[in-house]
Amino acid sequence: MKFVDEAYIDISAGDGGAGCVSFRHEKYKEFGGPNGGDGGRGGHVFAVADPNLNTLVDFRFSRRHDAKRGEHGMGSDMFGAAGDDITLKMPVGTIITDAETGEVLFELLTPGEVITIAKGGDGGFGNMRFKSAINRAPRQKTPGWPGEKRNLKLELKVLADVGLLGMPNAGKSTLISAISNARPRIADYPFTTLHPNLGVVRVGPEQSFVVADLPGLIEGASEGAGLGHLFLRHLQRTRLLLHVVDMAPFDEGVDTVAQAKAIVNELKKYDPALYNKPRWLVLNKLDMIALEEREALVKDFVKRFKFKGPVFQISALTREGCEPLIKIIYQHVKAQQKAEQTPEAVDQRFAPDAE
Repeated sequence: MKFVDEAYIDISAGDGGAGCVSFRHEKYKEFGGPNGGDGGRGGHVFAVADPNLNTLVDFRFSRRHDAKRGEHGMGSDMFGAAGDDITLKMPVGTIITDAETGEVLFELLTPGEVITIAKGGDGGFGNMRFKSAINRAPRQKTPGWPGEKRNLKLELKVLADVGLLGMPNAGKSTLISAISNARPRIADYPFTTLHPNLGVVRVGPEQSFVVADLPGLIEGASEGAGLGHLFLRHLQRTRLLLHVVDMAPFDEGVDTVAQAKAIVNELKKYDPALYNKPRWLVLNKLDMIALEEREALVKDFVKRFKFKGPVFQISALTREGCEPLIKIIYQHVKAQQKAEQTPEAVDQRFAPDAE
């Protein structure tokens, strides 16, 4: 299934039914009095966070969603039935904004969370509502109130604990397939990954974390170059970034340090908060480098890159070094989760992103 992370929909809650003008007609009762009932409420439009969905592709082909209107009131004190509600299933992590103003209206962050995105109109009053001591035969009624209508933009921001970033062909897809259940497309050319892939990494019984593989970034991504700029926003919800570097590029003239610095600069330009997230360096494809040359190559890279955080040496293809990396990531993610659950902590992961 193609990953779709943006969609536009038009929703319309149901209008309320109109009230009824009616009078009681009974044998031997000349003045039966008013008995016109109220109209029914229009149907609401709900959104529910479904953990089984990971794409907005359904809304790409089904844009219009209308709830039913309420039934009109009837005689004999009968109220109209409420219109049927509709519930739209959306992936966890969906942000709902007003397509016209850009205002963020709702966020679906918890599996099973249900929100009302459009309220149905109330039903109109029947003439029995207007009965009084001085108005014993009212002929007034009111129409139903209109339901809310909205043009919405749906935006899915992947909810992952760990995000992989790096240049095209750095081996991110191979890494996520090596450590998780994800099976992305892998090939020996750049830009193989065209949409985000999510994988669950199992560390032990009831011990796991979610990792996201995003399309490779290139210089100028924050300004629209390449594919990665479309998905940089997905990294904003992660707890940890893994900067994957290809230590054995096909072109020997490529400066891997310059490429790594370009990625960091793109993060800084796109969002300073993203730049300041915990970021670890993962030096990949070391299986293609002779053992006697690895240590010197790694030391030279780290020195020139001026990186002060954790550095890991792996081969995603042979899975060398992957197991220790997984365990350390899990410990970091659990510590972050524990810190976020303290009363004093303010969970910035789910705060609305500054555009």
